[in-house]
Amino acid sequence: MRLHHLAITAFGPFADTVSVDFDELSDAGLFLLSGATGAGKTSVLDAVCFALYGDVPGDRNTAKRLRSDQAAPGVAPRVVLEATLGARRFRIERSPLWERPKLRGEGTTTQQSSVTLTERVDGEWRHLSSRLDETGHLVSHLVGMTVTQFTQVAMLPQGRFQTFLRSRSEDRHAVLQQLFRTGRFADVERWLRDRRVRLRRAGDEAHQQVADLVSRISETAGTPLPGDWDIRELTLPAAEGLLDAWAVVLHDDATRSLHDHQAAAAEADTTEGALRASLDEARAVHQRVEGHRKARAEHDRLVASSAQVAEAGARATLAQRASGVAPLLRLCAQARDHRDRLSADVALLEVSDRGEVAALVESSLEEAARVRSLRPAAGRLAEATTELGGWHQRQAQVVRESHELRLLSRLAGIDDQVRLLRELGSLSHRIDVARTAWHTARESALTLHESLLALREARLDSMAGEIALALAVGACCPVCGSADHPHKARPAADAPDAAAEKAALRAVDDAKATEHLRDLEVRDLVVARDRLIEAIGETTLDELHAQRALVEADLAPITASRAGRAPTSRPTDPAEHDEQLRELDRRSAEATARIEGLTAECTELRATLDRALGGTDCPDLDSLLGLHEARLVSGRAALRSLDALANAHSSYDEARGVLESASASAGFDSPEVAAAAVLPEAEAERLTRTVRTHEQRLAAVREVLRAPGADELAALSPPDLPPLVEAHADALAALARTRGRVEQIGGRVARLATLRAQLDAALATWAPLREDLEVTVRLAAFVEGKAPDNRLKMRLSAYVLAYRLGQVVASANQRLATMSDQRYSLVHTGDRGAGETRGGLSLLVRDDWSGETRDPSTLSGGETFVVSLALALGLADVITHEVGGAALDTLFVDEGFGSLDADTLDDVMDTLDALRDGGRVVGVVSHVAELRDRIPTQLVVTKSRQGSTVALRR
Repeated sequence: MRLHHLAITAFGPFADTVSVDFDELSDAGLFLLSGATGAGKTSVLDAVCFALYGDVPGDRNTAKRLRSDQAAPGVAPRVVLEATLGARRFRIERSPLWERPKLRGEGTTTQQSSVTLTERVDGEWRHLSSRLDETGHLVSHLVGMTVTQFTQVAMLPQGRFQTFLRSRSEDRHAVLQQLFRTGRFADVERWLRDRRVRLRRAGDEAHQQVADLVSRISETAGTPLPGDWDIRELTLPAAEGLLDAWAVVLHDDATRSLHDHQAAAAEADTTEGALRASLDEARAVHQRVEGHRKARAEHDRLVASSAQVAEAGARATLAQRASGVAPLLRLCAQARDHRDRLSADVALLEVSDRGEVAALVESSLEEAARVRSLRPAAGRLAEATTELGGWHQRQAQVVRESHELRLLSRLAGIDDQVRLLRELGSLSHRIDVARTAWHTARESALTLHESLLALREARLDSMAGEIALALAVGACCPVCGSADHPHKARPAADAPDAAAEKAALRAVDDAKATEHLRDLEVRDLVVARDRLIEAIGETTLDELHAQRALVEADLAPITASRAGRAPTSRPTDPAEHDEQLRELDRRSAEATARIEGLTAECTELRATLDRALGGTDCPDLDSLLGLHEARLVSGRAALRSLDALANAHSSYDEARGVLESASASAGFDSPEVAAAAVLPEAEAERLTRTVRTHEQRLAAVREVLRAPGADELAALSPPDLPPLVEAHADALAALARTRGRVEQIGGRVARLATLRAQLDAALATWAPLREDLEVTVRLAAFVEGKAPDNRLKMRLSAYVLAYRLGQVVASANQRLATMSDQRYSLVHTGDRGAGETRGGLSLLVRDDWSGETRDPSTLSGGETFVVSLALALGLADVITHEVGGAALDTLFVDEGFGSLDADTLDDVMDTLDALRDGGRVVGVVSHVAELRDRIPTQLVVTKSRQGSTVALRR
């Protein structure tokens, strides 16, 4: 991998676009990336890493804020990198996630990350991809490293490998596993742990299933486990045979018990059948004897009640004959009652002549029609009276509004005069202030003009020295024309120059302009004051206040009587005021004309109504109309009553004749005799039903008494049933008990057979799980470093990483010997360090001068940097070999050189120079001043309030 060109826009501390030409830096092989703290040296490396992988190294990636805070709003952050990856030239353009201003409205919206990957083929750039995932896979494949490996190999980060050097084995294990991609060994450990958990869970479930089946078998059989054996001991292999034999014995015992109870149930069934036959025969004899006895008793009772039944039959016969006359009886009674009621009503009316009543009705009808014809006139009178009152109110309102408007106009004029008087006082004060400012400006202009004259005079006095300063070697003097200047004049230390004269002249011009403006202001204020005096005249403020008090006194009663209506607005324009007065006069004239017309109409209507009511006691037309309508109603009612009474007499006479004829036809002497024979329908039906039931029961009883064998039954006694019923109930209960026991034991036998089969299956499932669990537990403990066989207590992944760490240490010691003057070397040990629970990845430092081995934490700051740098370079070599020998033509080392002395710095720089072999470019990131002298090619980052910039210095 070789970098060619980098462009950064609105990224990190770079507000504008900055460019880095790595091809130009490649000519030197070794260059310095320098700048003040916080200028953005590391941000250049972040931009390279972001362009390749879309991430930045270390903890800065978690902030998710890559856009420059100094960049202008709307400028998108962008990084463009041209690089050769795997012998192919690419250009990668990336933009991170950022908040851009909304195109419409206020606020911001999130702009997602984007990427564009192009390749240079035959002199042209060809687009390859715009997808983040696709570009990431392609770059990782071409570079041959993940982003973590790249930042550890191509960009040795500041301070990160000192942490790696001093870290514990567990922390170093996590870093190396990520770099060397040994996750498959950790996956083996995890798989064994997960399998152990799964097998243990499955074994526990199988064990619990066996225990549950044993418990259910014991509960079903009602028998405890044999001897002192406990269900918790089911984990023992010997329990399998014991459980099987125990289940067989319980099933056989239950089967034998079932056969015994089945025989007892058959015997109980036979006994119950014999007793049931005897009981049925005795019940039949008892039923026949009791039936004959009850029939004899009922026959005697029916014979005794024959006379009463005959009387009821006679009444029913008469009632049947009278049933044809009953409707006529009811009709005749209704006609008689109706006639009597109408006679009473007519007697109350005190009328007898139908002709007089008819004449009264006709007269009342005519009078009511005449009164109705006058009702529109009465309604119009009420409306006209109401309307007249409204016009009177309107006229009074117009008068009040006209008077109020004139008062308000007068009040507005007084207020205008008061306002003008107050403005006149304010203008007088402003004129005094303006004149004072004009005098001050005039004095200032005169003073500055005098200073300008004095400055010009002083400059003329020192003009020779000013001309001498402008002379150049070999140039002619503008005064004498000579090219030789043996004794040039020198100006005094406080001599003014042309710039001072120009500044003084500018100050004089500004002062004169200010004076002129102040003079114009005074003139304008005086003109405005004269206009106000002309408008006000000689009226004083006290006179205006007195006039206002008089107007307000006249206006107060009008305001108090307004009673909620909107106040009249003060006129602001004379034309508007006159227009309002004309409108009020027009409204007053309209109201007067309308009042006169309504008054005449009301007088005429009232005379017409008075003539209609004359000679009556009614106060109005409604009362008179009510009187006539009442007379009309009463007359019509009397006519209807007289006609109804005549009809009632005719109907009664007709109904009486029909009733007498029907009574004679039915065989009754008179209607009254027929009425006495009538019975209610329900009573007649009851009597008929009683006669029919007596006859039917008497015939049935006689049939029973005449049956064959009746005489023998009369001499027999009924058998005793209770002892037979009790004996049969006992036999039936015994049969039910034996059958229930057979059913219970049969269910137990079937349940034990099912549970025994389930127990055999559960034991067959549990046995292999127990064997697999034992093997898995031993193997998992071994690969986790917890088994006694693992003497180093090392995990499998740690064992693999220990081999890799040994390679890293061997490569690091080759450079550490040179940088430490053959004093220090790294030692990889499998022993556990202080406070560590597992070993395999511990590092020590051997001091060859003393022959002692010590912990890296005891090194000084400079020694720590040298050892850490050697370890980082060794790790870079091993990772490069691990990924297949990927060519890394550009390498960066970030910070830490400030802790080295001069000799050690020389050794470190020799080592870095050696890294350039084969055309490799090495960039050193540091702000150490001595490195600026040692490395001539420098990429300088400068910070400012507007953002950082980058410049190439040779």
